[in-house]
Amino acid sequence: MLQRSQPQPSAAATPIDIRRLAADLLEVMDALLKIIEQETELVRAGRVADAIALDTTKTELSRHYLNVVSTLKNNRDHLKATAPDLLATLHRHHDVFRAMLQINLTVLATAHAVSEGIIRGVNVEMQRRNMPQTYTANGLRANPGARHTAPLAVSRSL
Repeated sequence: MLQRSQPQPSAAATPIDIRRLAADLLEVMDALLKIIEQETELVRAGRVADAIALDTTKTELSRHYLNVVSTLKNNRDHLKATAPDLLATLHRHHDVFRAMLQINLTVLATAHAVSEGIIRGVNVEMQRRNMPQTYTANGLRANPGARHTAPLAVSRSL
C-alpha cells in the first residue's frame, strides 16, 4: 500500500523529486482505480453495503491523490522544463483515470435513480391504499386532503 504518513511538500527541488511525485501519482491513481472498479462492480451486483465498506480506503486514497496533484501543479513549470515526456504520460494516465471515474459516477447515479424510483413507487402505493375512496356530488373521484397522507419512514442502515 502507499505511504501516506507525511504530507507532500509544496515544492519539489530536483528532477528526482519530480519523478518521485509522478510515480506516486501514478501509484495512487492505480490504487484508486482498483477501488473504484470494485465499487462499480459491487453496486452493479446490488451489494451496496459492501461498496460502502470501501469508502474509508477510497477517501484516504482520494486525499493522498489531491495532495500529490496539488504538489505537481505547484511544480508544473519545473516538470515541463525537466521532463516533458513524463508530463505527457501523466496526462494520458489522468485521461484514463477520468474516464473510469465517469463510468463509476454513471453507475452510482443509475443505482440512486433506481432506488429512488422504487421508494417513490412504494410510497405512492401506500398512499393510495391509505386514502379514502370518495366521490363528489358530480360523481367525480375526490382528491383527499393532506391530512389523509401518511409519511413513509425509510431506514438508511443496510
